[in-house]
Amino acid sequence: MEIDQLKNVIEAILLAAGRPMSIDKLLTMFPEQEQPERGELRDAVEALQADYETRGIALIQVGGGYRIQVRETMQPWIAQLWEEKPARYTRALLETLALIAYRQPVTRGEIEEVRGVSVSTTIIKTLLEREWVHVVGHREVPGRPAMYGTTKKFLDYFSLKSLNELPSLSELRDLNEIGKDLELDLSDIPGIELTPANDEAGVEAEEGADAPPADEVTAAAETTDSDNVATLH
Repeated sequence: MEIDQLKNVIEAILLAAGRPMSIDKLLTMFPEQEQPERGELRDAVEALQADYETRGIALIQVGGGYRIQVRETMQPWIAQLWEEKPARYTRALLETLALIAYRQPVTRGEIEEVRGVSVSTTIIKTLLEREWVHVVGHREVPGRPAMYGTTKKFLDYFSLKSLNELPSLSELRDLNEIGKDLELDLSDIPGIELTPANDEAGVEAEEGADAPPADEVTAAAETTDSDNVATLH
């Protein structure tokens, strides 16, 4: 198959799939007798990425594979397409998510020890329901508490290829001093911006049922001071 035709097929598959597709998954989309070599497929993906360089859409690689999405710079023109409010989360939930991302596998008790406050059941439930975290095992101590880690959906939502793309941290200490201590600067993570105040309730304030992923509208978050929550687009 010529590379131009291969690019067209890949483009059509990614647009129709509506989710990230790995190279292995893309290969299964071709009839056995027409299946390209892995190297040919990867070359076609890279050529397609180059084609999109000057366009309003981009072909990016995230944890789950490749996907086509609207560029962040197009946000002012497409934001009005979604009338429902985007998902909004408390600072406590985002701090908990950050701790899991940086210290995984980690138990709820270990998160509470670092944060200095209890982690509500609602926070853990919300993160599990969003499929941003999952139980990866149990600590071999009395009570065998669950250990949590992040998922591919976490990487996909925040447009990360791997956890190595998170801002580097030398050490996690006091999350209540985020504004003063840059050891945990969540504002550098795509899709997250924390409010100045610290909301320990940890309850998801409001969630838009079909709000698009962070990178499909903007990788920056909007902060609502009156609600004291972070808004994810």
